[in-house]
Amino acid sequence: MIRLTDYIAHFAQSPLAPWADLAPWALVIQAPVIVRQLLTLLPADDYDIHDDIAIHRSATVESGAVLKGPLIIGAHCFIASGSLLRGGCWVDERCIIGPGAELKTTLMFSGSKLAHFNFVGDSVLGHGINLEAGSIVANYRNERDDKEIHVRVDGVLQRTGCDKFGALLGDQCRIGANAVLAPGAVLMPASVVSRGQVFDGEKQ
Repeated sequence: MIRLTDYIAHFAQSPLAPWADLAPWALVIQAPVIVRQLLTLLPADDYDIHDDIAIHRSATVESGAVLKGPLIIGAHCFIASGSLLRGGCWVDERCIIGPGAELKTTLMFSGSKLAHFNFVGDSVLGHGINLEAGSIVANYRNERDDKEIHVRVDGVLQRTGCDKFGALLGDQCRIGANAVLAPGAVLMPASVVSRGQVFDGEKQ
């Protein structure tokens, strides 16, 4: 069994605490609904809220960024021109989404960064994660007829019952430039994926 609290410090004290018992793929499936619920709890004095999109007043969103709700952008975040956030994202404080980066249906904890030209889909990213330029977190098994995502935990493959899930990345993971994480990646805190590497948990 995957426990989110084993991968992400202080998960139980975060706004996502009510969903701590969910598997990460179940959390991602419910992300749009969760983000909409969290939107109703935000202090209006701290956020600009419009059309299911909340941006903390201390965050910077450059002209040319594309934002699609439901979406929450936390304090002191930087969202660069040319980035795309869509489909139910919750972005904790002090996160960076660089130019050309796309974040889709992802819950992203504090201090994490997508440098530029990244894609991260249907994922849970812990605190302090860094994805170097061009690294990808894939979310769909395009290469085969059976699309169900499997994850490897303690050396054993487990079914998820879903056909879209990117990754669970524990705190302080480092993903090198042009690396690719195949769907269903589960990385313990402080894991490193080298530049140009393909990480596929189903084949480990």
